Parts: sequence; structure tokens; C-alpha cells
Amino acid sequence: MNDPEAARRPLVLLPSARTGPLRAVAKRVGIALLLLFAVVAAVYADRDGYRDSGDGKLSLLDAFYYATVTVSTTGYGDITPVGDAARFVNIVFITPVRVLFLIVLVGTTLEVLAERTREDWRKSRWRARVRDHIVVAGYGTKGRSAIKTLLSTGVDRGSIVVVDPDPRVVAEAAEAGFVSIVGDATRNSVLKQAGVQRAREIVVASARDDTAVLITLTARQLNPHAGIQASVRESENVPLLRQSGADRVVTSSEAAGRLLGMSTSQPAVSEVIEDLLDQGSGLDLVSRAVRPDEVGGSLAAVREPALAVVRDGRTLPFDHPRCTTLEAGDRLIVARSSPRPRAGSDGGKGADGASAASEQ
Repeated sequence: MNDPEAARRPLVLLPSARTGPLRAVAKRVGIALLLLFAVVAAVYADRDGYRDSGDGKLSLLDAFYYATVTVSTTGYGDITPVGDAARFVNIVFITPVRVLFLIVLVGTTLEVLAERTREDWRKSRWRARVRDHIVVAGYGTKGRSAIKTLLSTGVDRGSIVVVDPDPRVVAEAAEAGFVSIVGDATRNSVLKQAGVQRAREIVVASARDDTAVLITLTARQLNPHAGIQASVRESENVPLLRQSGADRVVTSSEAAGRLLGMSTSQPAVSEVIEDLLDQGSGLDLVSRAVRPDEVGGSLAAVREPALAVVRDGRTLPFDHPRCTTLEAGDRLIVARSSPRPRAGSDGGKGADGASAASEQ
């Protein structure tokens, strides 16, 4: 009888290297055949030490027959070792081979049991240790892009947990090295498996706006303190996400539309914006704390191009009156240039190299 609750239970996939089933079976069959041929060779080499109740002689076919019924523990008794050497070989060689042959036959079952035990132990250990991690609900285009950006900013791969209802997508995430969970992120049990109650950040990258709202509600209920970043397709659903507990909401369709309009009217500006969105390559926007030597000075005195100041939870643009004097505890949003490989004969010189050359 099928258990419907067990069918809905989330499946946790930890990243690991696995051997293909055909290769594993072929390896076991090869070992079994080697053991069988070894017994045949041992028996046939001392064929005078065996007695066949049929004709009294032991042929090569009889040796195969004896090896087969012996290693499979069938043992009809029609062929028996009568010589001292044959009995000694049966004691020190054929009996251990029989045991090894049985182990090979039941090896698949033993491996499954061992794998389950090891996986259960790994999952229990992971659940006990995971905290201050990032949960990404949805491993589609938006989820992959969000994870790529997180990795480029220095986030450890092991601190990212992926949740998606599609087993194939989750398998891809596990192969990429992420702890992955198959399940519906709108359910409490699935998010608990992901350790949402101990997560630092939650990224909602669902393909549907209504699903994003439900995921946000569930995540906020389980973790009132985590930062929740959500994405929606339509701007009319932004208030619903904010009311559900999202700290920041990105409208994907309108953002794409703005880039299209910008690339039409001001293509150079659009190119810079796309460069800024590709974290870790070319121009990047980063947030850093104000340095002690910068406290009391003006924003214009900062060596890096500063675009905004984060003060008391508010983001102030560079021309805001309160930005004339920097204070302790401020954070600056500055632009930096990262090396970017280029095709051609310039040796992969990035933006830093280009700017250095122009200064000289």
C-alpha cells in the first residue's frame, strides 16, 4: 500500500561522485567470471584427484560443472575430491572462492544498504551543521544566474542549498556541487529540510508569481529574521511579495524591458549596465564599509567612484545633502574594475590593464 505522505516527502541530494549502474554490474560480472575460471583451472590441473560417479574421469566440461555447482553452493555430490592435494585445494582455495563468489552475488544489495546508511549519516551530519547558509528556491534561469553571482562575490559553494520540484533540475544542481532538495518550496516540510529556519538569506526565484508569494510566506513564517530576496514577472505583484515578507523584490519582465529600451536609445549605457550585472568581470558595483581615514571627509574625496552611501538602513545617492560628510558605520556603494579576458593578441588584458595603460 502506497503512503501518500511518503511520496510527498522531500528528497535531499548531497553532491557526490557516482559510478554508473552498467559499469558497476559489468565489474561484478567480471569478478564472478574470474573466480569461476580460477576454480576451473585449479580443478582441471588436478583432475586425477577427483572422481566422477558417472564415468570416473574428469573432463574440462566436468571441471566447469564442478566449479559451477561448488561456488554456487549447490553441490550435487556426483563429483568429489578424493586425492589429498584436491582436498587441500578445496580447503584453502575453493572454499574462500565460494565465499567471495557469494559476496559478489549479493554485492549489489550490500552496496545499496551501505550507500543508504552512508547517505543517511551524511544527511544527518549536514542538518546538524548547516546554518547561516543561503537557500535558493528555484533552479531555473533566474536561480542559476543568482547562484553564479553569489559565487563570483565569494560565497562558498557549500553554503548554498537549492530547492526545486523537478528531479532532473535538482540532479543538475547536485552535479554542480550544491546540496539539493527535490520538493515543493511552498511546503513547510521541504523548507525545513533545507534548514530555512537557520538560513541567513533566502532567494525566491520561482517561475510563477503566485508560487513566489507562497514560498515567501512560508519562509518568513519559518524564519522571521532571514533576508528574503524575491523575483516576480509582473510589477503588480510586488506589493504582495512585500506584504508576504520579502525584503527586496526584483521585477524581471520590467527590468528586461528597461534594458531593451536603454539599448535602443543609449546602447553604450546599456552595455555598461549589462557589464555591471555580470559580477566579477569588467565593471562591478560593490558594497564596503567606510574606512577610518575617510570618516569626516566628503564622498568626493573617496578614491574609488562612489555612487551611494548606506546609512541607518537607507541608501542615499551620491548627491544627497547628507552625503557631504561621511560618518562611522556608513557603507559605500563603489564601482570597481575587475580583469576581464578578451579575445585577441592583447594577452587577456582586462579593464584594469586598459585603465593603467591610459593613465601612463
